[in-house]
Amino acid sequence: MKEKIIEILRNDPLYAVLRDTPLEEILYTDSYLADIIEKKFYSTPEVAGWFDITDAQLRYYIKPFEHYIFDATGDNPTTATVIRLNFLSILKLRMILLLKDEYRVNGIKQLLNIGANGYIVKNQAAATTALAPPDELAHKVEVLSTVLQEMIQTGLFHLHQDNEAGTIRIAINQDYLVQHMKLLSTEQLSEIQDRTEKITEESKSLQKQITELKEENQKDIVVKIRERQIENEVVATLRTEALEQFTTQKKLRIFSKLFRSAQVELEKERFINQYLAKNLSDRLQKALTEYHETP
Repeated sequence: MKEKIIEILRNDPLYAVLRDTPLEEILYTDSYLADIIEKKFYSTPEVAGWFDITDAQLRYYIKPFEHYIFDATGDNPTTATVIRLNFLSILKLRMILLLKDEYRVNGIKQLLNIGANGYIVKNQAAATTALAPPDELAHKVEVLSTVLQEMIQTGLFHLHQDNEAGTIRIAINQDYLVQHMKLLSTEQLSEIQDRTEKITEESKSLQKQITELKEENQKDIVVKIRERQIENEVVATLRTEALEQFTTQKKLRIFSKLFRSAQVELEKERFINQYLAKNLSDRLQKALTEYHETP
């Protein structure tokens, strides 16, 4: 199955992002792969159960990527209300679910080069590089840290705690200069001065880059937390609306006389789930769009 999946997805842009990461192995080892029939179509509740999410959540991640998930062969028995997924569609959807926490919906759209109209723009190869790999930040910080360490090891610089600004600065080690100044010629002093000025400028540039990287990472975390809060708020609102409609439409007083309380609860939960499946995708997309477009 692993070889078959590799063959099927070898030119897929999301598969290129998953390659050589811990998420890649999950793609090959999902338990549903043992029983799936490649030429058969499966309903969204079945697929949602495989991935341990609700049908509404699955549909939410299908809608923005319809033209990527479903092939253009025309033999897919999907209608406006019923969604059927074949093996390739399920693999594509699984990759979206594996990457959603890292890239979110907008990030995955950039990876797939999906335009504002929902269609994939040509030249997908360029799209896969639109976002930096998730480990690029760590690599940059590692390089900057190595440079800084080498500067400190020369003895010419040391770290200085600026209590007022709440930051750490790089300062020249005056004791080091006093001890070695007498041993240096005028030409050597001039060379050291030039190199010192150059290193100081590089230090300022490095500090600026580190600050920008930290700020960017913090903003990304804030956005992810807010998006999750918005999702929870929309689900809670929809559940309240569904419960109110259920109470009104089903007339619980009469209904409870005909069925046991357990049956009433079952019918209520089924009604709420159907209401969520119908409304969550549009409502959540609208809420997230308003959040990202608000200055």
